[in-house]
Amino acid sequence: MGGAVAAGGMSVELPLWRAISYFRVLALGYALLRYLNSFHDFLHPVAGWIYLGALTLWTLATIRSFAGPQRCTWPVLGTDLTLTMTGVVMSGLVDAPARIQAGAPTLPTIWAAGTVLGFAAKGGWRPAAFAGTLIGVANIFGHGGFTGDNVHNIVLLMVAGCAIGYVIELARASEAALTRALQVESATRERERLSRDIHDGVLQVLALVQRRGSEPEAAGPGGQLAELGRLAGEQERALRALMAGGPLPRQRGGAEQEDLRALVTPYAGERVTVSAPGTPVLLPGPVAAELAAAVGAAVDNVHRHAGPAARAWILVEDEPQAVTVSIRDDGPGFAAGRLGEAERSGRLGVSQSIRGRLLDLGGTAELYSVPGEGVEVELRVPREGA
Repeated sequence: MGGAVAAGGMSVELPLWRAISYFRVLALGYALLRYLNSFHDFLHPVAGWIYLGALTLWTLATIRSFAGPQRCTWPVLGTDLTLTMTGVVMSGLVDAPARIQAGAPTLPTIWAAGTVLGFAAKGGWRPAAFAGTLIGVANIFGHGGFTGDNVHNIVLLMVAGCAIGYVIELARASEAALTRALQVESATRERERLSRDIHDGVLQVLALVQRRGSEPEAAGPGGQLAELGRLAGEQERALRALMAGGPLPRQRGGAEQEDLRALVTPYAGERVTVSAPGTPVLLPGPVAAELAAAVGAAVDNVHRHAGPAARAWILVEDEPQAVTVSIRDDGPGFAAGRLGEAERSGRLGVSQSIRGRLLDLGGTAELYSVPGEGVEVELRVPREGA
């Protein structure tokens, strides 16, 4: 119960600990002022001053201990509780019986609440109830008995301590749930990145080997190439099923600016035309690399699905607020719902290699297609926050 630490490195309960530490100092000042105004009415005022002196030294010595859950150990809290109960019992011995019957406060007065709050912050409402019960017992048997004022003070002490303890338990549970959610989100995003990398490399090679192995000329002596194609197909399906595996360390580029044109121009070819501005289109290195990889995934889809005679056009637009890359082809296009079917069957070229990349960059990826009229992919990355 030492206190959880949130993802941002700051525990939500630390402000409460600091407040308890400040309260103890202020309560000590209040107890000293009360005794200064009434010590001449006590039977043994010197004993009261000795106790308050010890209380002052202890409070000042434990300011840092009560500023956080790590330093405020159970032995520290136990000593604090003992000092509080000692002060309550001493009040019944050094004060005048008439003052006690009239409802005079104990020597520690409201400083006792700091002890209960410390137990609440450290362990929750149950330790707070335990500390409050012991202080209440000391108050009843050592200072005035079972009176209305004593019962009232004990009830207030228990309610405050248990309420604070319950709130701190809820805060810790919420903090732990938030930390787990952030970890799950991070692992999910890393799995998506891994799926994109696998799709862009290994899966496409395995699919190519499988297609070549199924061609008629592959049935050579011993049928070795055909067998290789069959095994490649099996491994491709198995690898798709394993794409939801755990995260791997991610390699990141530097923060220097890079010209997007240099990364996109290599996709130009006999059937692919690239149009870009005459001036550099600068983006942070990792952003430019991911955007270019998404463009490459879109061009690969053209080669694989648009037919051997299809042409494609890549247009790079450099705007003040964003960089937009459009990839358009004159292939057969696809029907509505085709992308959803592909994603459900484990083919993640669009959902991960294109849309997933742009989502990680804070951008958007829009696909437009009408059967018989080709496909247009529009990738847009905002400059601010990329």
